[in-house]
Parts: sequence; C-alpha cells; structure tokens
Amino acid sequence: MRLTSKGQVTIPQNIRELAGLKPYDEVEFEYRNKQIIVKPVKRTTSPAKEAIGLLRGSANSNIGLSADEWLEMTRGER
Repeated sequence: MRLTSKGQVTIPQNIRELAGLKPYDEVEFEYRNKQIIVKPVKRTTSPAKEAIGLLRGSANSNIGLSADEWLEMTRGER
C-alpha cells in the first residue's frame, strides 16, 4: 500500500469484508506500540434516529437547516 499525497490509503477488500466494513461506515485510528490500528466505530443509533433526536420538540423553533441539509442529515452520506 502507498499513501496518496493527501495521506489516504485504500483498505483492501478482503480486510474490509473480514472487519464487516461497508461503504460510508466510520472508522477510528489509534496509535499504539508503534502500530496504527484501524477500528470500526460502533454506532449506538442510526443517522436518522440521531437527526430525529436532535429535532424532537423543535417544530416551533428555527433549527437553521435548509431542506437539503435536513435530507442529507436524515438519509446519511451516500
């Protein structure tokens, strides 16, 4: 593997499959004992549930989001 000029690297498909990683999953990095460890981020709720939780009770308030921003937040990245 080789880093791009932006510091990016592709996780090989067999490793992604073994780790259960799917497109748009989040990962975190840890540096321990001179090794870089990549771990999947365990979400406790879906992006849609997070958005609903943020908006609960805000029907009469100005949340400051456009319709496009609201749709992106509730649908997640594609």
